[in-house]
Amino acid sequence: MIFTRWSAKLPGTQRRAAARSDRAAPRPASGPPAAPPTAAPAPSAVPPAADGAPAAPTAATTGSVPAARAEHTDPAPAQDRTPATLPPTVDALSVHDILGTIPALVAVVYGPEHRLAYVNGAYAAVFGPRPAGDTAREALPELDALGLLPLMDQVLRSGKPRTVKSRKVPGGDRTRDGYYTFTCTPIEVAASGPAPDPEVACVAPHKGVLVFGAEVTDQIESAERLRASEARQREAAVTLQRSLLPQELEQPDDLRVAATYQPGGTDAAVGGDWYDVITLGAGRTALVIGDVMGRGVRAAAVMGQLRTAVRAYARLDLPPHEVLQLLDGLAAEIDASQIATCVYAVHDPNEGRLVYASAGHLPILVRDPDGTIRRAAEPTGPPLGTGGWLHTSGSVPLGPGSSAVLYTDGLVERRDKDIDDGVEALERAFAGAAGAPDIVCDRLLRSLGITAAHDDDVAILVVQNPARTGHDAELFHNAALELHGGTEAAPRARAFASGVLASWRFSPELHDLGVLAASELVANSLQHGTPPMRLRLRRTDRRLIVEVTDGDDHLPRRRRAEPADEAGRGISIVATIASSWGSRRTPGGGKAVWCEFALPRG
Repeated sequence: MIFTRWSAKLPGTQRRAAARSDRAAPRPASGPPAAPPTAAPAPSAVPPAADGAPAAPTAATTGSVPAARAEHTDPAPAQDRTPATLPPTVDALSVHDILGTIPALVAVVYGPEHRLAYVNGAYAAVFGPRPAGDTAREALPELDALGLLPLMDQVLRSGKPRTVKSRKVPGGDRTRDGYYTFTCTPIEVAASGPAPDPEVACVAPHKGVLVFGAEVTDQIESAERLRASEARQREAAVTLQRSLLPQELEQPDDLRVAATYQPGGTDAAVGGDWYDVITLGAGRTALVIGDVMGRGVRAAAVMGQLRTAVRAYARLDLPPHEVLQLLDGLAAEIDASQIATCVYAVHDPNEGRLVYASAGHLPILVRDPDGTIRRAAEPTGPPLGTGGWLHTSGSVPLGPGSSAVLYTDGLVERRDKDIDDGVEALERAFAGAAGAPDIVCDRLLRSLGITAAHDDDVAILVVQNPARTGHDAELFHNAALELHGGTEAAPRARAFASGVLASWRFSPELHDLGVLAASELVANSLQHGTPPMRLRLRRTDRRLIVEVTDGDDHLPRRRRAEPADEAGRGISIVATIASSWGSRRTPGGGKAVWCEFALPRG
């Protein structure tokens, strides 16, 4: 950049100044065009005072940077022009005039030591007057504090401009601190006389640097307000998200479960990941994990509605695919623009399997007792809210000593890798993750590289079916009796229940209640059900479970029996004496009716 030839088009100021210059120098009515103005006097070897600094007593200190001049040749006769139609010109403007009107900060330095040649009024207003001729380290300590001196060295050596953004400038006596973006541009200062400084080569042009500081305080403060607003919104979304997740997981009798949720980093909006554990009765447990495809408070709100709906549908004790079918229709009603993936699985300790259905979600991983990892195979359907699909259920073994992990895509998905690579990495990490479920959750997070700065939400649900031995195994028992119908079925059922409960060393009161419940459920099945029929007794460390299955899929309901009725009291009796009761349809057709008795603690 040739500084003495710099004639940047600054509208307004130049036009007004040029008009004043032309009006001040009237042209003759006729004759040849006026000669161009003569060059400005050569500056003295003494550097001039910077703008705002006291001038030296000599008349030669009019500026170390010569005034910019541009020749003007009038293309039309003088008599055809009037002052009102004169084109704008910068003939009469000096560099000081141009830079002095710029509201940005401007400083001009020259030589390897960056000796000060000029600062404009805006610079002096911010930092105060600066003496010309001194080095930048002495005359411009603020530039040193802002780290610009090394940058100016680079500009002088390379001849290429450099920019630093948003540097904070203390306000001092002003009301607030300011922020400026500084651009250092190489220039060439032409000398009409001796070199400005003996250390600078006495051959023109003299290399220098133009420091230009544009104030960006308003932009920075606006960005900070925006970030603060986004942080408040994110905090609200995280609070809502966490409040909608289970505050404390239900702990089934037969399983050990733990879950963790980690929101995305501070630059990521909160998603709609969720999980849940629901005890269904008769020792069965529902496991749920899902992910709403959205961000922020809206996604969290949709997630909360879906989680509540899952718990309501789970109480109906429906097969997994029917639960997802109901959720699919509900998701479209909640918000047609939102879709969600979900896995709903049910564990039955009597069968030692995990029956599940998936709506576009990632596969469940199961670790066998020997350490083998298997993925739960299809079936899987499209995400919830898409409609038009009939989901189906599948199953995977989950016997004693096995573990399973359910997770959302934030755990395994990376922008630069295929998601299958992430699932394989999770399989390797899960194969070596030992310990309690909560410890496994932490180890999986660390193994997959999930930190506080991770750009997506992560939810993990770890399930373990422990292999019990010793005293612990004595607290878990199963007994079953096949019923073939006939008049002897009820007496056989009562005798079987009495002998089993006695062997389990229950108190006389609990023994009698258990026998009564078994008798009533068997009688109900004999009267309203069809073969095959089975009586199953199960005890855990917390409860006694009595269950009867048969081949009829008509579910019983509790009703008020009239005094003259001879039937209809069996279920009412069971509901009265038991802690809870329920019924469900079985996958192969038929139904199961059960009741539970809570065991005393201690």
